[in-house]
Amino acid sequence: MSNVQFFLINIWLVFLGLFLTLYVVLDGFDLGIGVLSLFVREDERRGIMMASLSSIWDANESWLVVLGGALFGAFPAVYAIMLNAMYLPVTVMIFALIFRGVAFEFREHSKRRPWNLAFGLGSLIAALCQGFTLGGLIAGPAVHDARFAGSALDWLSPFSVLVALGVVFGYVLLGATYLIVKTEGEAQRHARRTAWIAGALMLAAAAGVSVWTPLIYPFVRQKWFGAGVVSPFLVPPLFALFSSAMLARALHKRYEHAPFLWSVCIFLVSLIGLAASLYPYLVPESISAYAVASDSLTLVFMMLGIGLLIPVMIAYNAYQYVVFRGKVTGPHYG
Repeated sequence: MSNVQFFLINIWLVFLGLFLTLYVVLDGFDLGIGVLSLFVREDERRGIMMASLSSIWDANESWLVVLGGALFGAFPAVYAIMLNAMYLPVTVMIFALIFRGVAFEFREHSKRRPWNLAFGLGSLIAALCQGFTLGGLIAGPAVHDARFAGSALDWLSPFSVLVALGVVFGYVLLGATYLIVKTEGEAQRHARRTAWIAGALMLAAAAGVSVWTPLIYPFVRQKWFGAGVVSPFLVPPLFALFSSAMLARALHKRYEHAPFLWSVCIFLVSLIGLAASLYPYLVPESISAYAVASDSLTLVFMMLGIGLLIPVMIAYNAYQYVVFRGKVTGPHYG
């Protein structure tokens, strides 16, 4: 492999990590708010929650489309294996995202409760499916000759259930801390209490995944503990613990913006730790990024297209949040 090919592959791994991180953080909090809406009885408070998403939720999901397109172009074999191995959760997730989008728009023109329930269930199912997909990928689908060789339910296991619950709790934490920023009064107090509960549950799930992962993969165990007690792979979990402590402090001090920022930090360091642990595998212990990447010309051509699109999308997202900053003081509808 040439140095140019090596460089291009790693650039695209960084791009994929960026797209995944932006999707998880941006769409994560609005999925979390959707899940929270299932437990709200007051129409006014639910309306405030929906109003906090009304101008931004659809743009957040664009990063998922970019992630899928980039994976297909840069690592087509991995795209094919993942779609075959995770066909059920990915398909259900897509329909859940469509369903929640329809429910969100229809709710504006109807005060009937079924649309509120549809939005919440669509959010919960989409979050669970994303967790099952991640858990199934970490657990490692069966691969033979760079093709999926397992069954349709290989993604379902006790480990993937734990990961899925952790994803849901994490999204609820992001949603609750985002509502702390966007609301005030009783709605903000409810969001703060929810953030305490969701944060504790997410940390418990993350601890379980952190213990379980090196037990599944000897190569991860070697990375984490092969250098002795002091290892650079201790940095992500230690920073995650530090971020969790700062999140608890921010919630206790009743800060408004800090809880969301520290929640994002927990997600960032978790994704970085996961990527560092599995590198260079895209399908753990089966498919290395270097073995299945597209040729250099394709990677360069894609970089000219998507690379120019990235700053435009980031600027557009940032502009949205600047324009619609501030508190939501009343329901947008219903």
